[in-house]
Order: sequence, then C-alpha cells, then structure tokens
Amino acid sequence: MSEIVKFVHRGTSRITPRILKGIHKKLPFLKVEFATINAPKFPHLVDQLEFLADMVEDFAEGAAEDVPYLTTASAAFALAYAHRQYDLIPDKDPEFGHADDSAIVRAVLIEHERYLAEYAARRGLNWAKITVKP
Repeated sequence: MSEIVKFVHRGTSRITPRILKGIHKKLPFLKVEFATINAPKFPHLVDQLEFLADMVEDFAEGAAEDVPYLTTASAAFALAYAHRQYDLIPDKDPEFGHADDSAIVRAVLIEHERYLAEYAARRGLNWAKITVKP
C-alpha cells in the first residue's frame, strides 16, 4: 500500500459525522476556491475536486444514499486537504504545488471507483473525464 493511500486512510478515519457537516457547510466557499486553482500540470484536479464536492453535498443532503459513508468520508478528507494552507507540498510552488492534492484526490477516486462511477452515471456524468483515465 502506498504512503499516499495510508495517509488518506488515516485522514479518512478522522472524518466524523460532525466534521462532515462542517465541510458540507463550507462547500460553497470551497467550490469557489477550487475553481480558482491554476494547476496546468494537473489538468483534471479542478474537475475532480468539484465532482467530489458535489458528491459530498448530495450525500449530506440525502440525494446520494447509495454512496457508502466511507467513500463520502474519503472525499471529504480530500476536499479538506486540498483546502489546507499548509500541506505536504506548498501550493505556492508553481511547478509541483498541487502534486500532493492531486495524488490524494486520485487515491480517493481509485479506491472508491465502483461507488463514484455509479454516482457519476446516476448524475449523467462521464466518469472517464473525471477519473485518472483521461
């Protein structure tokens, strides 16, 4: 198991229903923040973050009841991590600043592909455009 996956598992294990509610309340702000990310080396990152944010929002509002809590908690962790001001690789680095954010998001997408792909299909979204398989 890669170190990134272990890191995601540890972070996900700390996402309680209370924390999920807090992230849900901040989603409008987070979506605006994510839309401003300029990461040409990681062209799918913004769309992936927006997808995860929409899924967390739908889950919290009862519109994605087929998505397991663990999947939602992992997505919430990825969103919270991408929002952090201080992370493994500072976002200020123009070359690799979002490499860690992208790795964490990709780990969530890969680990929970089954449920996330089903969620995307129910919403009429093209999973191939969202996932790591462009």
